[in-house]
Amino acid sequence: MLTISCIVLTLILSSFSPLGSAMLNRTLLTPHPNPEEVVQEVQRRVNASVSRRQTLQVLSQEDQSTCLTGNPIDDCWKCDPDWPNNRQRLADCAIGFGQYAMGGKNGEYYIVTDSSDDDAVNPRPGTLRYAVIQPQPLWIVFPTNMLIKLSQELIFNSYKTLDGRGANVHISGGGCITLQYISNVIIHNIHIHHCVQSGNTNVRSSPTHFGYRTKSDGDGISIFGSKDIWIDHCSLSHCKDGLIDAVMGSTGITISNNFFSHHNEVMLLGHSDDYSPDSGMQVTIAFNHFGEKLVQRMPRCRRGYIHVVNNDFTQWEMYAIGGSGNPTINSQGNRYTAPSNRNAKEVTKRVDTAEDDWRGWNWRSEGDILVNGAFFVASGAELEVKYEKAYSVEPKSAVLIDLLTMHSGVLGVGGRNNNLGMWSTGSNGGKEGLGSGEGDDYLDDYSGSSISLPPPSPYALLPILTALIYLLSFQYIIEAALTSML
Repeated sequence: MLTISCIVLTLILSSFSPLGSAMLNRTLLTPHPNPEEVVQEVQRRVNASVSRRQTLQVLSQEDQSTCLTGNPIDDCWKCDPDWPNNRQRLADCAIGFGQYAMGGKNGEYYIVTDSSDDDAVNPRPGTLRYAVIQPQPLWIVFPTNMLIKLSQELIFNSYKTLDGRGANVHISGGGCITLQYISNVIIHNIHIHHCVQSGNTNVRSSPTHFGYRTKSDGDGISIFGSKDIWIDHCSLSHCKDGLIDAVMGSTGITISNNFFSHHNEVMLLGHSDDYSPDSGMQVTIAFNHFGEKLVQRMPRCRRGYIHVVNNDFTQWEMYAIGGSGNPTINSQGNRYTAPSNRNAKEVTKRVDTAEDDWRGWNWRSEGDILVNGAFFVASGAELEVKYEKAYSVEPKSAVLIDLLTMHSGVLGVGGRNNNLGMWSTGSNGGKEGLGSGEGDDYLDDYSGSSISLPPPSPYALLPILTALIYLLSFQYIIEAALTSML
């Protein structure tokens, strides 16, 4: 038994062992040389993932319960029963324009043990702020449920992964997340909500630099002059400005598997109609669920090349996809469900632009499902010639949309299927929980519940426990055999 205990202890300790530091590779913000090729790669991986699922279902009825969903991102890592001990595999699962985001791959694991954020200039080791400003690649994880109420915007350095799997992690307060002139960031499985304006004070952005920050917009995630960014399986709501904004020449971005709700101006892509560096912006928006009480900007595009694929839009109050400044918008295999308001049935909106000006913009709908009177106004000269070499996928059915987006938003603990959403003082594991009377400010409408959080999910320990059971069983069989021989 001592030998077995040592084996299990070794497995536990090795799951957070440091890995070799990655070499930093900061590159200029340049667009992908062949954006149509990236679009085709997204479709190829979707079709391959769906085909695998359909093949397995034909082989056996038992495969109805398989982990495969046809979503190529989730099928890449979730089907590995040992994913908690192989977390960095996630970095190989991105698709679309943000597929080259390395995050903290090949870097050390950093465990957030302190949920406080009371010093934006000299953050304490163990806090999230201390981790994200470091220069080296880091894979940041959370050992327990945590509410991090930011005092100021959280300014990242390059090569970071925020991995909230296995815990219920909420980020709110001042800022919130700022990605400014950096690259290679992955944000995964985090609740981001109730972000407000902050600033007019000093904030640290690296171990060697802090500076004065003017008043922030209050975005959930602000991407400013950055590239190779992947935001996956997050739930976002209730922010002062945008939930996700990408401006000032940002490019190489994938926004996937997220759940958006309760917000007005959801997503802005592009700084202004006249800002020419945004002409090279490339963003993939895939497998997201745009949920209840959203008004507009899903997204609102200025310039750039935007691929909107296999998302579920479940009503909007004004419009779903808008733009100005002649962006290229490729809408494929989405489901658009219009609101009951007969004056808001149109999916699209050309913002502050005369029809004579936008008639030549390349906006295309291919294989989209339009529900409850929704309609998409396409535009662009010689559409077939423009897009025939870039697309080969057939329109997807509404049933397929359900499969591809069924797990959108935060997974596991705190997910929308778990009836969990409000923090309590007893289970967040940090130094600053919510006191009485504060809960209303942090109700996460993603789940629509006010039940207190349970302890963190034990799922991450299942592979180790399974190994222990097998070892014990094997030892019992050997002892029984030896006894029978004596």
